[in-house]
Amino acid sequence: MLSLIGFITILAIVLLLLSGKLTPMIPLVLIPIIGAFVMGFGFGEIGDFFHDGLGSVLDVVVMFIFAILYFGLMQDAGLFDPLINKMIGWSKGSVVTVSVATVLIAAVAHLDGSGASTFLITIPALLPLYNRLKMSRYLLLLLIGGSASVMNMVPWAGPLGRTASVLKMDVAELWHPLIPIQIIGMILMVGLAILLGFREKKRIERTYGAIDAQAAISEMAGTVKDTKKESEKRLLARPNMLWFNFILTVAVIFVLVWGVIPAGFTFMIGLCIALPLNYPKIKDQTERIRTHAPNALTMASIILAAGSFLGILSGTGMLDAIAKDMVKVLPGFIGPYLHLVLGVIGIPLELLLSTDAYYFALLPVADSIGSGFSIDSLSMSYAMIVGNIVGTFISPFSPALWLALGLAGAEMGKHIRYSIFWLWGISLVLLLVSVVTGVIHI
Repeated sequence: MLSLIGFITILAIVLLLLSGKLTPMIPLVLIPIIGAFVMGFGFGEIGDFFHDGLGSVLDVVVMFIFAILYFGLMQDAGLFDPLINKMIGWSKGSVVTVSVATVLIAAVAHLDGSGASTFLITIPALLPLYNRLKMSRYLLLLLIGGSASVMNMVPWAGPLGRTASVLKMDVAELWHPLIPIQIIGMILMVGLAILLGFREKKRIERTYGAIDAQAAISEMAGTVKDTKKESEKRLLARPNMLWFNFILTVAVIFVLVWGVIPAGFTFMIGLCIALPLNYPKIKDQTERIRTHAPNALTMASIILAAGSFLGILSGTGMLDAIAKDMVKVLPGFIGPYLHLVLGVIGIPLELLLSTDAYYFALLPVADSIGSGFSIDSLSMSYAMIVGNIVGTFISPFSPALWLALGLAGAEMGKHIRYSIFWLWGISLVLLLVSVVTGVIHI
């Protein structure tokens, strides 16, 4: 009965998350409470479960809030603009070079861990160039989405924060073994950009003949619109603080990798140094925080709700009951390799489950089942992260992707068909590398 109620609870949460009719916080909080009541637990016991779950995610919540505020501030100050502009100029209109530059620009733009801001920065900047060179907008979406997905392994992005809250561990500690995988992933994305760039160049020459690349770049340079948004961006930019902001950001990331202090504290210190130096007036400081607070609080509320969900499922014994019963019915030969199986099908699962459903519903159950076959929690988590994360921006459940499709004037179905083969391939290669390097144990 315990595992049945637990399964129904998780299934109800997944279905509500997939429906897209409720913010994730609502089913994550309310459905487990109903399940606990059905099993006969009272308010006092449920309150204890809540406190236990909340305590396990507070560090992650603090990190998310201050990381999003910090990188949002750096975007406002224009830290990344010179590098992006240099890369566009460096491409000189070569289809292959533009493809490579797209991957690198997206990686820089996604340093704040926000898919929406990444697409808002990159697509308007690069789409006119792609149009001038007759390059496919679906290639643009593939390269930006793939690069941003690999960068999504940073601890202040969503997947690692969700995983850390499930495992009740420090998110920076979870990230450290993934840094080499992330570097290899970016190298693979650059290689993919070169391969697809040559393929695109042949398609363009076959369809349109030779394109005057230099003329396209020159025309691009003369078509910058003086919109209200551009004017506001210039007012916020702090070009005289560029080197200071760069050194400070490098120092923040270095301390984060070093792990000498908690990740949230690192970003809190960085923000408190950067904010008054870039915007000395208290009115401007308040406005910058107010601008980026919605993104920070949205993610924080979801993580806190997930803490409540996990605390109740663990405290009532639902997770343990589901795992024990699943171990009984799983074929013996699959059990020890369950994490690899889930990693291999991670990209298709991205088309079926939202990020919240994947990490908050599937991961805890898979981890509990895997422990019955001596699969350690980190191996299960890394297999599911590496196998799934490269497909972050081909999922219909990603709001940022719908924004990207709107900006690029593209269709979801065509984007998925164009991208899924290449991104799944990169995912499988990274999964293999993770096994060979010992990040994932067999």
